[in-house]
Amino acid sequence: MTVSAPTASLPQRAMMPVLIALSLTHLLNDMIQSLIPAIYPIIKESYRLDFGQIGLITLTFQVSASLLQPAVGLYTDKHPMPYSMVVGMGFTLAGLIGLSYAGSYGLLLVSAACVGIGSSIFHPEATRMARNASGGQHGLAQGIFQVGGQTGGALGPLLAAFIIVPRGQGSLAWFSVAALVAMMLMVWTAASYARLDRARPPKPAAAAGAAPARPGRRSVAFAITILIVLLFSKNAYTASFTSFYTFYLIGKFGISVQNSQVMLFLFLASSAAGALGGGMLGDRIGRNKIIWFSILGALPFTLILPYADLFWTGVLTILINLIMSSAFAAILIYALELLPGRVGLVGGFFYGLSFGLGGLAAAMLGAFADILGIEAVYKICSFIPLVGLLAWFLPRLSEGTRGAKVGH
Repeated sequence: MTVSAPTASLPQRAMMPVLIALSLTHLLNDMIQSLIPAIYPIIKESYRLDFGQIGLITLTFQVSASLLQPAVGLYTDKHPMPYSMVVGMGFTLAGLIGLSYAGSYGLLLVSAACVGIGSSIFHPEATRMARNASGGQHGLAQGIFQVGGQTGGALGPLLAAFIIVPRGQGSLAWFSVAALVAMMLMVWTAASYARLDRARPPKPAAAAGAAPARPGRRSVAFAITILIVLLFSKNAYTASFTSFYTFYLIGKFGISVQNSQVMLFLFLASSAAGALGGGMLGDRIGRNKIIWFSILGALPFTLILPYADLFWTGVLTILINLIMSSAFAAILIYALELLPGRVGLVGGFFYGLSFGLGGLAAAMLGAFADILGIEAVYKICSFIPLVGLLAWFLPRLSEGTRGAKVGH
């Protein structure tokens, strides 16, 4: 069965509950994941870790999240498995409990890996479902899906500030309730998606010779490589904040752990607005323009950030993440338009590989922080958005290509 751009309003409305439910499950999934970097200030002191070891935790989580995602996506493109999301959340639940009661650094790494495996199972299938539930409004659908993830990612530091910091590492176990709620919601989402999918009328076959011209295989491979590098640069910059922003604020400005977590929340919360806005605008003005805006718009602010005072650091970080996050939906959908019918595979690569590379960047930045100091890391990172100039080499997709069908 296929989903084409011009879908009827009834199926489009009928699938909106699925999109909202997917967004909520994305929120709960990423909220739990965001608790890992949110507890870094606590475990750094209690386990006597250096910045390199902190970065290694991020690397373990993100690499484990990346290794399985392309394989899961490739399999579910041919054999959809909506209920596999529940299995993924089971791994996340096990990792969360492990983080709560880990008695050693090694157990912290194993627990972080379990959370990463849960992510690798969840994202490809959820991305495929969101794509096929879009009713042709792919940017809006991905924006709604991303709002949940970005909001959940932002809640982690806030929850850490007001629950985990005052009550200790063991309070992480309380969030097992969120994992159980997510599992129940995933069961409902999978059942509702299957029922509504069966109820949709079959789409007419495309007329012979009507398929739009597409770039050749080499051009597609080159474009996909550029898109992965673009997303990696954004994730590397974001990793510098999720892993080390609280230490930067505490070290440079002397604020409390709680206040640093609140500022991290404000930084991450801006992602939700950026993701939704970028997805909606991408449907209207095109993916290329959104990608360029996220590059040229953020670069001046990233260059100024290392030299700003506390107030302007907060303002600039919000602006930076608002602008940079606007490109994620555009990059993902651009890749889906280059590789139609491979939604799970593309979702796996772009959630998995790019986040795994972002974890590698976090480990490298942690090593730099131990040698050069945390403030020097942010001066280095201020130039990362320059990588985005590679967008110049992306091919332009025709309107016909954008309207192509997506199988599932």
